[in-house]
Amino acid sequence: MSASNVKNLCETTRTKLSEAIAKMETFLNEHSLQQLNSENDPAMVDFYKGYLTDTRHLLVFSEVAYEKLGVALRRPNFNQDYSEKVLYEVYHTCVNSFFYPKNECYSEDGRYAYTGQDAIRFRKKPIRVVRDLTIELSKIFETLREDLAYYETDYITQKRMQGEKV
Repeated sequence: MSASNVKNLCETTRTKLSEAIAKMETFLNEHSLQQLNSENDPAMVDFYKGYLTDTRHLLVFSEVAYEKLGVALRRPNFNQDYSEKVLYEVYHTCVNSFFYPKNECYSEDGRYAYTGQDAIRFRKKPIRVVRDLTIELSKIFETLREDLAYYETDYITQKRMQGEKV
């Protein structure tokens, strides 16, 4: 991939991460476990604990990637190798953390992707604000996944062919 394409991809990825970070920060700053589980449903406590934990982890991964992309873009001479490594990390930490959350409060059902319906399916029915945040984030991370699909396999293959450890 040419340096100008990698640089443009870094810029658009950084912008998308910034949008996701803003949404997650706002949500986490405005909602607590008690607010989410206002009906005191014991079955939902673990669900919301897991959801909040996964969202915090995703926020941290996204902030770290955002900063690394900023470093890559601010350098006087654009370092393509470093930038590609960061894009690879964005795919494998941020995108995968969103679509495969550790606590499995939701999952992606690919059968719905082609119907125009939301592909995110929740393990338990959450309150509206949780559902809305997840759907908004899914749109951002779906775009990132499509943009960074190259870094899922081709980047690793290229590095291994060059004899580098990844």
